[in-house]
Amino acid sequence: MGDEEMEVETEEKGGDGQRFVVKKWNAVTFWSWDICTDTCAICRNKLYEPSIEAQANPGLADDAGYSIAWGCCGHVFHLDCISRWLKTRSVCPLCNREWEFAKIEKIATYGDS
Repeated sequence: MGDEEMEVETEEKGGDGQRFVVKKWNAVTFWSWDICTDTCAICRNKLYEPSIEAQANPGLADDAGYSIAWGCCGHVFHLDCISRWLKTRSVCPLCNREWEFAKIEKIATYGDS
């Protein structure tokens, strides 16, 4: 990440005032997870690591333990953790709102091999 840098050149233009010309501009960006927590509230593992179930049984065929599920309520869990939860209840474990999947993504460092 660099510092914001801008060079500006001014020119006199008749009686209209000054005109600015941008000669150089370096944009700076920042990124972050769009989640408020880094821990799955069901298995208590970090969200950027596989779930407890995936770590205990690494030979499982599905990738649910290597994926993160966002709910429309804003809470986040490992996909296999929330899927197991939803077999007996249809609400978010943290806020009791009706569970609706907003998105599912693979954990960036896992499952790419």
